[in-house]
Amino acid sequence: MTIQELFIASNDALLRVIMQITDDQWSLDLPKYAVMKPSKLKTAVQYHTYDDAWVPDVLAGKTAADVGDQYEWLLASDDVLNNYSKYNAVASDVVRSLTTTDLDRIAHLSYGDFSVHDYLQHIVSFRAFRAYDFAKLIGVDATLPDDLVQALLDEFSPVIESYRQMGVFPPAVPVADDASPQAKLMGMAGRPA
Repeated sequence: MTIQELFIASNDALLRVIMQITDDQWSLDLPKYAVMKPSKLKTAVQYHTYDDAWVPDVLAGKTAADVGDQYEWLLASDDVLNNYSKYNAVASDVVRSLTTTDLDRIAHLSYGDFSVHDYLQHIVSFRAFRAYDFAKLIGVDATLPDDLVQALLDEFSPVIESYRQMGVFPPAVPVADDASPQAKLMGMAGRPA
């Protein structure tokens, strides 16, 4: 799976879970292992919408100064599901259009400049594991597609410790040697089964 396909599969997995959130679940607290602020589900989904809204601009080489505060309203909007669905599709469409050559371009992030490939890897980690976190929180099936699980293992196994040092992932959770690939992935990423 290419990094573009991995982003789209992760974004799709998160969309499937978010669209199952019911009105009485928006005020749920995220689990401690999710290593995310804010701690309420509604605010977290609003932030995911905001993050997806930025994807086309970042991939176009724009800086935060270029974009300004045009997406700030998404962090306060109550039309959470519609906004998320719209910007999820926009982000996936622009990533789908990337070529292999595009992956070497520079993306200007708030925490530094990285290749587009690295940027996509960063935001995949934000989506794929949140799909699991949110599913567990709201009590729906947290099983990710097998090909997505394997692609995440392939992509993150070599870099997980550097992400952990940056505070992206909590300490690993031990799993049995005969655990499923998803259990191994989530244990590696500090998520309990």
